[in-house]
This record gives sequence, structure tokens and C-alpha cells, in this order.
Amino acid sequence: MVLRQLPGRVRARFITPANLEIVRDYILIAVGTAVMVVAMHFFFIPNKLVVGGVSGAAQIINNYTGWPIGTMVFIFNVPLFILGWRYLGGKRFLVRTVFSATLYSVLLDTFQIFLPTQGITHDLLLNTLYGGILGGIGGGLVLRAKATGGGTDILARYLDKKYGIPISQGYLYTDGLIVFVAGLAFGWEFALYAIIGLYVWSIVAEAAMTGLNVERVVTIITSEPERVAGQIMEQLERGVTAWEGKGMYTGQSRKMLLCAVSRAEIGQIKALVYETDPHAFVIIGQAHEILGEGFRRLTND
Repeated sequence: MVLRQLPGRVRARFITPANLEIVRDYILIAVGTAVMVVAMHFFFIPNKLVVGGVSGAAQIINNYTGWPIGTMVFIFNVPLFILGWRYLGGKRFLVRTVFSATLYSVLLDTFQIFLPTQGITHDLLLNTLYGGILGGIGGGLVLRAKATGGGTDILARYLDKKYGIPISQGYLYTDGLIVFVAGLAFGWEFALYAIIGLYVWSIVAEAAMTGLNVERVVTIITSEPERVAGQIMEQLERGVTAWEGKGMYTGQSRKMLLCAVSRAEIGQIKALVYETDPHAFVIIGQAHEILGEGFRRLTND
């Protein structure tokens, strides 16, 4: 009887929501890293497109020495791992980053050895766009798993914590310097295309990390708050939050209503507000994510 119960106890101990989340994260890291390697191997490296980071520095050195790019990426990352471990903390974050960066180096060298290629096309624009899209998808999946690809990601975070330099500026300084050197090494036309690739990469990475569900947040300033809120809750079945506001020009107090809706409901909510209070003041903004009842479930992703 005890032996029969043991597997169930083991499963109960190890197959927990937290452990399943860890497994899911590492699968995302592995898939995202592989997609980034595909972008580098088939689109960026054969066409001398350097989009910054330690991979870009390794590309430049490889052009003159022939040393394996993946191996150099790993070597460059080692001191950055130490830097991140000492100053940035976050053991779980850094362990996942080490895993991602190590896998990236191994896969990149493996691709270079067993899948030699001159690229799918010689069109620089196509290589820039497809490489940026694939790299962004891969990078976004890695970020979604609460990790990074190492390299300048760690350096930018260190500059932010140590010297107060915003992370966006840190990326600009580090990646910009590498792209500038690439322009000297490969030519300015390649560098200009690389900047486009870097931009596409960052935009797609953000979309892959947060998702494409851009919703709408509606702020309504009205003299008929009860009626407007009632119509929204009854017709759209959306929650409404109210707070007091004061017009500084008129000095009058009015209720302000806040409501989150989907894009498809924008037309309906505008019609409801107009029918209830034609003089209402309505502000409609975008929200990259809305978490909670009626939208996506709130998680720690």
C-alpha cells in the first residue's frame, strides 16, 4: 500500500503550480533563444548586419579573425554574469539569463558548424526586416520568461543601478557604440540597415512580451455620472469607477468615471455616453494590458 501511494505523493510534491510555471518559463527561454539564433544565423551574420550587443561585437571580431561567434559571445558574457550577480542580485533572474546566454552560444556555434549558409537572400532590407521580426519574437519570449539574453542587457541594468543612467540610454550607449564600430568595419550602409533591424527587434520584442491585446481605457467627465455609469454597467456589463474632479476654469465639481473596455466596444460606449449626456467630456486611451475580471487573468508573468 505504501509503495502504491509513493508515486502519488511524489507527484503532489513536485508537480505544483510553481514548478509547472518554472518548467514553462524554461521552455519559453529555450524556444525564444533558438528563434534568436535562427535570426542571427540566417539573416544578420551572413549579411554583416550588426544590431548591437555582445553578438555584434563578436561578429566584428569574427570578420577579422574567424573565431567562433558563439564562443566569443559566451566569453564576453562571463564578466557580465559576475557583474550582474554582484550588483544586480535576483538569483532566479540571473540563473535564467545564464541559461539563455549559454544555450544561445552553443546553438549559434552549432548552427555555424552544421548549417553553413550564405543567407536566404542578399536583399539587405528583407534580411533586416525578417531578422528583426524573428529576433524580436525570440527576445520577447525570453523576456516573458523573466530572463534576458545577457550581454548589454546586464550592462544597461548595471549602469542604471550604479550611475542612475536610464536603461534606454544605457542601451543607446552600448549598442550605439557597437553599431558605430560595425559601420567602420563593414560600411555605413550596413550600419544604417542594422539600426532599422535593431528598432524592429525592440518593437516586436515588446509585443511578444506583453502580447498584442491592446485594449482601451475610457475616462468620462460628466454631470450625469449615475446615469452614464448605469448605462455602461447594464448595456456593456463593464465595471465603472468614479471619483471627484474639479474643473479649474469653472470651479465646478464633477464626477469622473473610469472604465476599461475592448476595442470592439468603443463605438458602443461613445454612443451610450452621447445618448445619456451629450455634453460629457470623454478621453479614450490605449492600455497595453488589462488584467482582472472581464479581461486576462492576473498572473505573475
